[in-house]
Amino acid sequence: MSNLAGEARARYVRRMFGHIAPRYDLLNRLMTFGLDRSWRVELILRLDLPAAPRVLDLGSGTGDLAVETLKLQPAARLVALDFTPEMMRIGQRRPDGERVQWVVADAARLPFAGAGFDAAVSGFLLRNVPEVDRVLSEELRVLRRGGRVGSLDTTPPSRSWLRPLLSFYLHTIIPLLGRIFAGDPEAYIYLPQSTKRFIEAGALAARMAAAGFREVSYTRRMLGTIALHWGTRPAD
Repeated sequence: MSNLAGEARARYVRRMFGHIAPRYDLLNRLMTFGLDRSWRVELILRLDLPAAPRVLDLGSGTGDLAVETLKLQPAARLVALDFTPEMMRIGQRRPDGERVQWVVADAARLPFAGAGFDAAVSGFLLRNVPEVDRVLSEELRVLRRGGRVGSLDTTPPSRSWLRPLLSFYLHTIIPLLGRIFAGDPEAYIYLPQSTKRFIEAGALAARMAAAGFREVSYTRRMLGTIALHWGTRPAD
């Protein structure tokens, strides 16, 4: 996987997520000690969405962010986009899954006209895409003026005395969980590798600002290994 790029990497990631789809949600809960839901709720609350917003959930997978948004904003209109149909079929069977519009597409090439959404959110998407700047540009394009963007993702941990412990968890415990519960240790070797190679939280905030977002902020969670980012499309 480490030598793949571009479309080859995209095909690998699509096949991998398709294979682990039945156990994806369970592994997320185990790997995060059940905290991932609270991070999604925090991200949505930080966006301060208007009443009855139209929200695009990119890289939606099984729809965790879409469903949490509906719980917090029952009048929201959700579009969930992903390029792995196996993940989305699971999301469609969830409670409230019928209230979401499901779209199979690439987050770097959104099939929507400009300025059509009040918010664009993603959970654990950006570290998996080969064109982060293009995804950010597409998010900006489809947002209305004053629209909000939010991202929840892993981030390389800062250097500290905890780093060896975090490295052991990422490179040993997570693949072991993948072997036991998903029968696919390779997929869960990919996770720490993609985290290690991903953009550091401050650098991602700078990339968001360079893409055209304003009021960009972020915070870290889970001993610095998770980052929530948010920003705004300028109103002028």
